[in-house]
Amino acid sequence: MPYVTNKKLYYQQFLRQENRSRHHRYDEELKIYTQIKNGELDQVENIIQLFTSNLTGHLSDNPVRNYKFLFVASITLTTRFCIEGNMDEEEAYTSSDLYIQKLDGCKNVSDVIELYRDMIYYFTGRMKDVKKRKITSKPIVLCMDYIYYHLHEKITITDLATYLKLSSNYLCILFKKETGQTISEYITAQRMEAAKNMLLYSDLSYVEIASTLSFSTQSYFNQVFKKFYGMTPQKFRYKNYRNGSTDE
Repeated sequence: MPYVTNKKLYYQQFLRQENRSRHHRYDEELKIYTQIKNGELDQVENIIQLFTSNLTGHLSDNPVRNYKFLFVASITLTTRFCIEGNMDEEEAYTSSDLYIQKLDGCKNVSDVIELYRDMIYYFTGRMKDVKKRKITSKPIVLCMDYIYYHLHEKITITDLATYLKLSSNYLCILFKKETGQTISEYITAQRMEAAKNMLLYSDLSYVEIASTLSFSTQSYFNQVFKKFYGMTPQKFRYKNYRNGSTDE
């Protein structure tokens, strides 16, 4: 007879209902590991809050052991998502091993949480670096950072050139040389990636997503999105509901 029986399963579900608690949803889990994979450092504190919330599983009656088990489960998924995002496999697995070795010596819950914070910042930061590994010049790295943090605004080449204290013409040539894309192509690609994540992990309407990403109209947003992904935003959201693998 398997260890997990219907009786045990339903009893645990009953306890969670009585305590008005639940596990985090699959959608929420996909969202946080995608944020790590994308190197979104500004989301790390939100990820840590989820780890310390009552939405995680109850794996042991011993609080320290419970958090250690949760840590191992989290770093296992983190490692795999980062490898999917082109982090070197050996680096990812070795980093995971080192963190778990350190975890073994943690004596209290606060130590585990602090190690978890360190781990999430490390992997997310490394993924941010991975996305820029082919970029060598400081101006282009700063340019990409500016674009990332201003996707909700109208971004012009003049704005970028002024921010970097370069001529518009020189910036365009340098950006194309180092990334293989024009600045406009890169901005559009980043907006499409953001739009894809919003469709997957938020309840925002199509109009709200278009407005948030500074598209002049929803119809123009739909047109650009379809050009990138071969389908409308509506069809993409429907097709990929609770689907963690959205790559074409």
